[in-house]
Amino acid sequence: MTNSVQPHGRHRAPLPPVQPPVPEPAGAMPAPRAPHSVPRPAPRSAPGSSSAYAAAPAPTATGDSRAAGRPAKQRDSFFDNAKYLAIVLVAMGHAWEPLTDHSRSAEALYMTVYTFHMPAFILISGYFSRSFDMRPDRLKRLVTGVAVPYVIFEVAYTLFKRWGDDDPTQPISLLDPWYLTWFLIALFVWRLTTPLWKIVRRPVPLALAIAMLAVISPDIGDDLDLQRVLQFLPFFVLGLFMKPEHFQLVRRREVRILSVPVFAAAVLCAYWAAPRMTSVWFYRRDSAQELGVPWWVGIVMTLALFGCSVLLTACFFAWVPRRRMWFTVLGAGTLYGYLLHGFLAKGSRFWGWFDANPWLHEPAGEVFVTVVAAAVVTLLCTPPVQRLFRFAMEPRMEWAFRRDAAALARERSSSGR
Repeated sequence: MTNSVQPHGRHRAPLPPVQPPVPEPAGAMPAPRAPHSVPRPAPRSAPGSSSAYAAAPAPTATGDSRAAGRPAKQRDSFFDNAKYLAIVLVAMGHAWEPLTDHSRSAEALYMTVYTFHMPAFILISGYFSRSFDMRPDRLKRLVTGVAVPYVIFEVAYTLFKRWGDDDPTQPISLLDPWYLTWFLIALFVWRLTTPLWKIVRRPVPLALAIAMLAVISPDIGDDLDLQRVLQFLPFFVLGLFMKPEHFQLVRRREVRILSVPVFAAAVLCAYWAAPRMTSVWFYRRDSAQELGVPWWVGIVMTLALFGCSVLLTACFFAWVPRRRMWFTVLGAGTLYGYLLHGFLAKGSRFWGWFDANPWLHEPAGEVFVTVVAAAVVTLLCTPPVQRLFRFAMEPRMEWAFRRDAAALARERSSSGR
């Protein structure tokens, strides 16, 4: 999550103006595609200028420009590619999880991928939340693109567990996210706090301090999965303050070359650590005390994992293709792939597929599981699947909101001409 990329030198033109991608897990999320057109070169600007990005409309979790009455705009291939590749790694990680008890190699790959796949997705979500404010139309899109899908899938996952796991007592609780829905409630909270992060000094260190306090606070509890919300918060805040030139920086040829030994070292380190530490640290859902270690270990692990995650995320971005690829169009459907593949991932555990087929724990079986996971999540990101499930991911809910007074005034003014 092997890409064909164009060579990128030190003096390449800056990335074209970004448009809100769709998700946003991660992602932030799915949006109707604009008709294909020949991409235009980005206008020249002074080094470090991001004025072209400042004019972009506020990104939403759905990226749906229909709600604001604006035509869909051309999407940025780099970010769509990054989101698709990240969601493929998410699916692969879920497929590897049952293999980690019997394979040290699978555990090493699992820990390596879990170091950066969700941080990368969250960072992109933060980057496309930069212009979010409390304007009514943006709040409406936050509700329809994040809150409503959270409710729908929290109920759907609970009912699926009752049926698939033969657990009729599983309660439906919107305060206790189950499985993958934590990302939606986290995104909702992070987006609402965006205006606050814009006015504080040193926002990233502050977010890190909050994450460190969270990891030593076992009394936070499970409501709204606040441990994950707070421990992953630094990546969202970091994304809020990323600029286009930062993404251009990691596209430099020397960074791409250096990323290869860095990834190799990460895998070797994970192979060494696999029998010595628990991968639960990467989920960021528990406090240090709940993991049975002293509180100061939680602080050290928070800082260490943040540094490792940022480093590997930069290496990941270095190899994301900038140009349009065959999978670029799938970047608009990553939330679909993320939420829908969870039913198959959990179903494989409920129905004992891995236990009933021991050959899946052999090298050939591990490769087979990896390929199937990538193929399934790719299929779930395709436009036909998006159209089929748009009612749940991007519901049109004009009936639920009052019409904006300014919009009504503009309509009356236009009709009177």
